[in-house]
Amino acid sequence: MLSRGAALSAFRRFVGWWCAVVALVAVVGGAFPRAVAAATEPRGAYELPSDQPRGGGRPLELPAAPATFNVADQGWIHFAYPPSTRSRVQPLMRAADEIRAELGRRLGQSVLRNVHVRVARTPFEMTTLAPEGAPYPKYASGVAYSEIGLVLLTLDPGQAGSMYDVGEVFRHELAHLALGDAIVDSERVPHWFNEGLAVHLSGESSLVRLKTLTTATLAGRLIPLSQLDRGFPADAMSAEVAYAEAADVVRFLLRQEDRERFPALIARLRNGEPFASALSDAYGVDLWTLEHEWHEDVAKRYSFLPVFFSGSLIWIGVLVLFALAWRRRRRQSKETLERWAREEAFAEMRRARTNATLPPAPRVHIVLPNNEPTPAPPEVPLLPPAAVDVEVPKVEHEGNWHTLH
Repeated sequence: MLSRGAALSAFRRFVGWWCAVVALVAVVGGAFPRAVAAATEPRGAYELPSDQPRGGGRPLELPAAPATFNVADQGWIHFAYPPSTRSRVQPLMRAADEIRAELGRRLGQSVLRNVHVRVARTPFEMTTLAPEGAPYPKYASGVAYSEIGLVLLTLDPGQAGSMYDVGEVFRHELAHLALGDAIVDSERVPHWFNEGLAVHLSGESSLVRLKTLTTATLAGRLIPLSQLDRGFPADAMSAEVAYAEAADVVRFLLRQEDRERFPALIARLRNGEPFASALSDAYGVDLWTLEHEWHEDVAKRYSFLPVFFSGSLIWIGVLVLFALAWRRRRRQSKETLERWAREEAFAEMRRARTNATLPPAPRVHIVLPNNEPTPAPPEVPLLPPAAVDVEVPKVEHEGNWHTLH
């Protein structure tokens, strides 16, 4: 039997030992995942997006612009384009400074210091503008050569029925160049991060991506980010999900409450940190936690849309649209009647002003014939012959009047 003092001393030693073990686990537990991430993460082994061609063993050289092209120098960016395409290139030149400023704010770095843009009319013409040793992908409508700061664009992608916006492609390729400027080496970030940043910041096909992400969320077809580290799937349907997913994860990283963390992530990547540890330092989460939180956000944002468009709510929507259409029709009818009243009042005013300036017209009396029968005059009774007073002729002779018989 231990004395009370010995038992108390042993208990204290046990508590101290246990606290030391807990502290050690906490320290190791925090450092171990980061060490594992740094050790297992491939350095410079991520594959670049297909619209960022790389040269082979030798450095790429910037090709000269064709002699027949117009050239426009705006300081940090230089455009070369066929003269016939001037009207379509001018909007790109006007938007360039704003795009550069936005990319700099998002990345927290000074980017795009020396960019060359070559604009082709067709994909075939774009093949003649690519640098030697790094031909552009034939299916692409724009490419970015980060090594030499070159962007190639085509005004006609050659795909019938495609929704093509050269402005969106221009912003997409500038985002690739900007990321390369900000972190020096684009191959040090996962494929999904590189492509997702360009898609999100360009704003391209946002409605299509919303529909794709909603369908994939409800069908359980979201792709784990670990499968998108080195590239996107080859089949069109899965690739569409991959693009939408990558852009939305970047949107999640750039959300308002964490917007200041994103430049911190870029700064750590620029300093040479592996992506996993840079993400952990900037956001306080590892990749698995980031993906889990993003899944929860996606479920809240996109799962309600099909419910809204299902069942009885469709009929409610139809009735609402019908009511809105009736109300609009009634408002238009009221506006039409009011317009007619104003026009009639205006015309009456014009007539009044016109009549006031004219002399008064002479009065004309019009007598209409009376078709009723004229009443016969009243008959006057004749006096008898004896009552008729007949005057007898008279003559004057020597002062005396004589009646003639």
